[in-house]
Amino acid sequence: MRIDILSVLPDLLNSPFNHSIVKRVQDKGLVEIFIHDLRDFSTDKHRRVDDYAFGGEAGMVMMIEPVDRAINFLTQQRIYDEIIYTSPDGEQFNQQTANKLSLSKNILILCGHYKGIDQRIRDRYITKELSIGDYVLTGGELAAAVIVDSIIRLIPGAISDETSALSDSFQDGLLAPPVYTRPAEYKGMKVPDVLLSGNFYEIEKWRLEQSLKKTKELRPDIYNDQFVD
Repeated sequence: MRIDILSVLPDLLNSPFNHSIVKRVQDKGLVEIFIHDLRDFSTDKHRRVDDYAFGGEAGMVMMIEPVDRAINFLTQQRIYDEIIYTSPDGEQFNQQTANKLSLSKNILILCGHYKGIDQRIRDRYITKELSIGDYVLTGGELAAAVIVDSIIRLIPGAISDETSALSDSFQDGLLAPPVYTRPAEYKGMKVPDVLLSGNFYEIEKWRLEQSLKKTKELRPDIYNDQFVD
């Protein structure tokens, strides 16, 4: 997989992509991540990529020309499965979207900034707009990092125990059940007996019950969507 990211502040992404699983996946050659400075595509002598909005709205807007030049430069070299724009008014990013994107060969992510980008870019190039929550960040770089991290860990070979990703929260529409490790008892706090029983059927039954309970208590919106008519 190849992931290209267009950003006004590319240095913000250096740390997230140079540690832990994301770095190891790149070292294995499973993923290539290229971060492009949008200012490199500006024709302005001061490398400006923003301007005032028509109509007098407060705040600056990412200009059409540098973004158009950048996307054209990249799309002339390869075909992208998705051209993603990170925006607070995009569709909510979730595990199902991550699953689908993890099957892609090439992804291009445009990080939103300022008051947004010229609408003509969204109309012409963007195939998917994603938001990581109902709040506003100073820029789309952190959102891009979240999206990339979520996608990469699903690629075969990214994590040592590939079945682990299949049991993550939201993979089956439920939150993951509680997990425990050694010691079995600590300061009077005990691990549930069923997890020590060796009875696979009873353990899976307990896990499902706990997932349902946890989802109903913590995310009633998800629970009601699936189990309440």
